[in-house]
Amino acid sequence: MNSKYVTSDRPAVNLTRMQKALCAAFMAAAFAAPAVAVAADAPRRPNIVIILGDDLGFADLGSYGSEIRTPAIDALAKQGVRFTNFYTHASSSPTRSMLLSGVDTHLSGLGNMDEWIAPNQRGAVGYEGYLNDRVVTMPQLLKAAGYHTYMVGKWHMGKAPDQIPAARGFERDFSLLDGGGSYWDMTNITAASPKSVFTEDGRYLTKLPDDYYATKTYTDKLISFIDANKGDGKPFFAYVAHQAPHDPYHLPKEWRSRHPGEYDKGWDAVRQERLKRQVEMGIMPAGTELAERMWFVPDPVVLAPASRYILGKKMELYAGMVENMDHHVGRLIDHLKKIGEYENTIFIVFGDNGAEGTDLFGMIAGSAGTRDNLYAAINWSQTNPNAWGDPGSWVGYGPMWAQVSMTPFSQYKGWLAEGGIRNALVVSGPIVQRSPGSVNHGVMHVADLMPTLLDVAGASYPKTNQGRELPPLIGKSWGPMLAGKADSVRTDQDYLAWEVFGNRAVRQGEWKLRWQIKPYGKSDWELFNVAKDPAERKDLAAQNPDKVKALIALWDGYVKANNVILPSRGPFDTLEKDMPQRVNVYPGFPPMIYKQQFVPPKDMLADPK
Repeated sequence: MNSKYVTSDRPAVNLTRMQKALCAAFMAAAFAAPAVAVAADAPRRPNIVIILGDDLGFADLGSYGSEIRTPAIDALAKQGVRFTNFYTHASSSPTRSMLLSGVDTHLSGLGNMDEWIAPNQRGAVGYEGYLNDRVVTMPQLLKAAGYHTYMVGKWHMGKAPDQIPAARGFERDFSLLDGGGSYWDMTNITAASPKSVFTEDGRYLTKLPDDYYATKTYTDKLISFIDANKGDGKPFFAYVAHQAPHDPYHLPKEWRSRHPGEYDKGWDAVRQERLKRQVEMGIMPAGTELAERMWFVPDPVVLAPASRYILGKKMELYAGMVENMDHHVGRLIDHLKKIGEYENTIFIVFGDNGAEGTDLFGMIAGSAGTRDNLYAAINWSQTNPNAWGDPGSWVGYGPMWAQVSMTPFSQYKGWLAEGGIRNALVVSGPIVQRSPGSVNHGVMHVADLMPTLLDVAGASYPKTNQGRELPPLIGKSWGPMLAGKADSVRTDQDYLAWEVFGNRAVRQGEWKLRWQIKPYGKSDWELFNVAKDPAERKDLAAQNPDKVKALIALWDGYVKANNVILPSRGPFDTLEKDMPQRVNVYPGFPPMIYKQQFVPPKDMLADPK
């Protein structure tokens, strides 16, 4: 393990039993009264900051092996703990719904993304396309327990007045309600919905601040929220849902060329370098293989220099997005240090799903002659590489770099291979009693945040809300593990399950069973030992029929318990037909295009007679 991240154990602040009892009493009173008075002599509870990167890859942080410079988040990793088996969902809003509710997506309203609700799912309970009223949210419970609750950034879980952050427990907010769009203004993605919708403190904005840039403004607003209540004795919960580094890659000019020419060497070389550092750091075990390069992605060594330069420039922009986000995380940390709140703040940092390898812009713009294609030509017309990053430009970096972001895993966002659902996770602050800079390999899940943070607040999850019975939490508290009393919050008998876009998966212990649409999968069950084969290179289903059968039984139980409706349509309906036939990728094949010029021995050279 890299000694840069390893030091000795240090003490941490613990909640007392009395404090927990007091908080539980306040919690019960809060459901009957609008406000809770915290006892003057009660021990001070920690602040909580969740920093969420949008489409941030597992391997994009310096502390996870990246060449991208992320000193602010890496400093949190050095003081806290990093996790290597942390799971989210494969797309944005399903992850966010589990984060804030602690309940499976098929019950909370995001059984499918709102943008992709299938015909047979429309109108079904759990598929409303927004965070429904059958669940209670973390900010609602923390607010009732005496916390200030703040949100900045991307919401993506409803736009109606009873669905926005202010209606779901956030005391203050500055939020983008859409799933993406410009970082500079209100330009949205499609002609049907050309203007992004924002709220501030529960009111819909008619315009944005004059100096608006998403990542900066979100940070400015959060700092102002914290300062407005500074010194009142109440802790705060801050949900910082950054839009970065989701495409389009918009960023100030000074952040666009911080890695000039670094990525011209190509994606294969960068993946190999990142994996080497991951092994050195203890993030991945020695002997870990890289996932096979996607069969439709070329080997970069056969590309012309100009092509490698243009593709490399896209990755430079992405790296700038990540570094700019880290810069603003650093601004927040510095401010908390300045006002004396840093030492009493828990930080939880992760990405919402795998990196984005799909051409989202192409999917939305569609073919020539369509409404959205014309809209894209007008509103996203800045296609010159010198204008990339400006308003009106749209750059995404493609599947080749998405695989780099997800080193060493297979595939990326939207899919249930490890590259779609496994994320970096950094936790630091007074809740952590493990060795600073250490690495943990226990299986974790985004739904664990609800029980974990309720424990921190001394609160509990209610059985009912507004007279309606609540679904049970699916997560487990990280408290014992973060306290160093356990290495994992799960046993080998516990399991996790996922479904989105018709793709499905189950993980139990070392084993993972997945079913994915062709050509990314086999449209049949595949079995992997992801502890020994995190890149999912070896399908072991044929050799282990009993294990397949046992995991299918768990899947069937998950479907029944969570009202899973497999979609009749999806974003990948024609993918197999539209893409090249899937073939195995072998380095150096076919030999013809790798054969170097033959050079005869000098002593055998001769001019013609």
